[in-house]
Amino acid sequence: MSRPRPRIPHTLRARLTAGLVALLAISCAAVGVAAVVELRGFLTGRLDQQLHDAGSALPESLEHSGRGPDDHDGDEHADTRRQATGTLGARLVGPTVTNAAVIRAGAVSDGAADLSVRLTDVDRRTLAAVPVDGQGHTIRLSSLDHYRVEAREGKDGDVLLTGLPLEPVEATVHRLELVAAGVFGIALAATGVAGALWVRWSLRPLSRVAATATRVSELSLASGAVVLPPRAPESDPRSEVGQVASAFNRMLGHVEDALTRRHASEERLRSFSADASHELRTPVASIRGHAELALLHRGPVPTEVRHALERIAAESGRMGEVVEDLLLLARLDAGRPLEREPVDLTRLVLDAVTDARAAGPDHRWAMELPEEPVTVTGDAHRLHQAVANLLANARLHTPPGTRVTARIDADELGVSLSVRDDGPGVPEEIRDGIFERFTHGDRPRPAGAGGGTGLGLAIVTAVAEAHGGTATLRSEPGETVFTVHFPTAPPQ
Repeated sequence: MSRPRPRIPHTLRARLTAGLVALLAISCAAVGVAAVVELRGFLTGRLDQQLHDAGSALPESLEHSGRGPDDHDGDEHADTRRQATGTLGARLVGPTVTNAAVIRAGAVSDGAADLSVRLTDVDRRTLAAVPVDGQGHTIRLSSLDHYRVEAREGKDGDVLLTGLPLEPVEATVHRLELVAAGVFGIALAATGVAGALWVRWSLRPLSRVAATATRVSELSLASGAVVLPPRAPESDPRSEVGQVASAFNRMLGHVEDALTRRHASEERLRSFSADASHELRTPVASIRGHAELALLHRGPVPTEVRHALERIAAESGRMGEVVEDLLLLARLDAGRPLEREPVDLTRLVLDAVTDARAAGPDHRWAMELPEEPVTVTGDAHRLHQAVANLLANARLHTPPGTRVTARIDADELGVSLSVRDDGPGVPEEIRDGIFERFTHGDRPRPAGAGGGTGLGLAIVTAVAEAHGGTATLRSEPGETVFTVHFPTAPPQ
């Protein structure tokens, strides 16, 4: 089972606060360790001085087993009554401890050292390993805990060892550790709270910049008029945060100016497209009408003239379709309201596939429809036009014999209408812009299939968006799927 990785703060405020507390913790730890080491060294040095002052009085009193360890009778040996409680004395002959004694509490008053100390074999080996150099050394005895001992050579060729317990030193150092831990802990907690408040106050201008940037990121900047939120409050320009706020506000000003210019250009383009389309409808219809009228003339008409009139009528009809498509896109771009009424999408697909089968008999047409009719709210005429455009796109850009399937899926999220074909697929270089206007595939079309205007899929996505939906493409060699999704609740 893997161990959970430590969580790293993500916000700048949390990182600065955590860094401040971490640096203070390192500093406190360094000060605490230095103080403990220094105090331990100082107390140990004082203990070594006490050992030096105590000399070898206690182990000398053990040198002759016939004498008592008190030896305060005025001879050449020192008086053991001056030894501190807990003093350890030991006499070694070679590697063997011959005698050992410890002055217990209460033994100082009556002048007697307690010989009841019991040393294990490990303790005896530990005492024998102490260097005979007159310097203090720290050892651990299983029966007496930690001691600071000093070994000197005796007059009889033996080794006299004197020791003092380290327990007072350890107790003092431990108390210092507890006090330092408490003080440093309180200091760290107070610094963390105060540092968090200070960092929060210092970064308030940056938080306002972030809030403004978040509001800008939530705006739809793709098209239409865009109203940017108020600028971020500026602070001291000499600080980094103030410089960021100033640069961000200047950037918003440039973005707003660019969006305003783009919107004005789009409005002029839409107005021109709508006006041009509207103005072209009448002359194009007039040209087509005159051409058809000339073809109805009963008198003899030269073959070349008749062919020219037929081409004029055909091309004027195609031009009329382009004009109508442009006018429709201009109206959808301008947000013209569409009809809002229940539309039987199943019936609409049935009719559209029937028309497509008549226009492209060389293709194999199929439908996958639910058993119950599927109804959506929208403009029936525009929805039929979108479905017809998807089917016409499949017919125009796939070879004869291609299977084209129209499918409807409905769930709680909405209704999806898809047109799938097993043709060669959409070229990868035009997939990203397939729904843009005047986009044509570069594959050769079947003979006699006619040409598209490049506006069919643009109308599909415009109609889908007008109904609150989306149009998407998924294509690979052997399968191309155009999907239009309509949400359950259409926009008002």
